[in-house]
Amino acid sequence: MHKVFSSHTLSITLKSLAALLLVSVIGSNAFAKELKGPAPDFTLKSNSGKNVRLSELRGQVVMVNFWASWCGPCRQEMPVLEKLYTRYKSAGFTLLGVNVEEDQNAADKVLKSTPVTFPILYDPESSVSSAYKVDAMPSTIFIDCDGNMTYLHRGYKAGEESKYKSRIKKLLRSCGQ
Repeated sequence: MHKVFSSHTLSITLKSLAALLLVSVIGSNAFAKELKGPAPDFTLKSNSGKNVRLSELRGQVVMVNFWASWCGPCRQEMPVLEKLYTRYKSAGFTLLGVNVEEDQNAADKVLKSTPVTFPILYDPESSVSSAYKVDAMPSTIFIDCDGNMTYLHRGYKAGEESKYKSRIKKLLRSCGQ
């Protein structure tokens, strides 16, 4: 006896398979890639009220993390980023969290519940995220001590901090720090 799937059941099955495929692709390194070329310079206001200019950080390894308050993985990643910043800042590493929302109050609410000591910058007009062609949240770009982009990582899932540590250590070594 043959059981025939209804079109509704088939539709649900196909949607489930598509969702599984999407999750497996997002969880892979398909969203990580090497970069080359100078990092676009920018100046943005920080959560401390000061302007931060990327080119003034030349000589340091810089990790630029683009995030939004509505992004669950971004909020999950914040404590991990804080640990990395605390661990490597004395070695010549800095981390810039760039919030991409028009309303900085949304970012400030997240920061109240998940405080961090690294600079949070506000990009309300998306000028910096556009210059870096950010198309996913979170997106993290690593910049070497000469101001060149070296690596892009899109998304976040628990355990990826080991990849971040490896990148940071490699860049610090190449800078002689």
